[in-house]
Amino acid sequence: MKLLTFRTESGLQLGVKTDRGVLDILESAGADSAVPQSVSQLLKGGKLAFQALAAHVQRLVETGDDQLFLDEDALQFGPCVPGTGKIICIGLNYRKHAAESNMPVPEYPILFNKFANAVAAHGEEIVLPRESQQVDYEAELAIVIGQRAKRVAREEALSYVAGYCNANDLSARDLQFRTHQWLLGKSCDGFCPLGPYLVTADEVGNPNDLAIKAYVNGEIRQHSHTSDMVFPCDELISYISHHLTLEPGDIILTGTPAGVIMGYPKEKQVWLQDGDDVIVEIEKLGQLRNRMWRETE
Repeated sequence: MKLLTFRTESGLQLGVKTDRGVLDILESAGADSAVPQSVSQLLKGGKLAFQALAAHVQRLVETGDDQLFLDEDALQFGPCVPGTGKIICIGLNYRKHAAESNMPVPEYPILFNKFANAVAAHGEEIVLPRESQQVDYEAELAIVIGQRAKRVAREEALSYVAGYCNANDLSARDLQFRTHQWLLGKSCDGFCPLGPYLVTADEVGNPNDLAIKAYVNGEIRQHSHTSDMVFPCDELISYISHHLTLEPGDIILTGTPAGVIMGYPKEKQVWLQDGDDVIVEIEKLGQLRNRMWRETE
């Protein structure tokens, strides 16, 4: 399934993308309490909740009224994982990105974090903060955890995944490298767009075998493959779970490939500007699109 949220006067609603349009889950489920009506309910409900939602969607696609299906182009998207738990990010996790950064390939995963204030939606304008003149894009595959995971074996790790989505690990490089801690440059408001869809793990298959791209104003800047990861998805989940417990709704940003602005020669570094259109595209996950807006006051 391709899950999404969309904004209404009463708040975020859960939708599922289908061939007939976006199925409005709240409207279509009515009083059926077995059908999860938010991403949070779905993730906390585990396999039974996913099965109930999938059965509901299948039934409505076959027999439902057309009015229950919405035109996706008319929707204002919300983050595909609203109200996130932990946002755990992995640094230098693509071999070619480590090379362009003039940094060694890490021996262990480099962990840092973002906070909930950084989460943004597909189509949302992202503020370029006044305090930074060096904002960079980073196309990333995001893992969304679906089960509580503590010291899980690598061989079992992917079974703990609810699904995957596009992410843009926006980074204010001048703030990021002001000190040895990267946090400041990574957690500005809106610096973690997610979406447009949360695609369930069964539909994605092997997350270590996906094409990944980034575009700025239509120009391709990153063109790589998740197989270039130093630490693949299953290894990351297992490693992290041995040090901190992962809960449903936690997100792991798995790192970015080569092609970021920081990796360009200094004379060719043109940082993100007001009006720039940035697209992150990962195979099977659609396109995450955001326009940059320069804060002036």
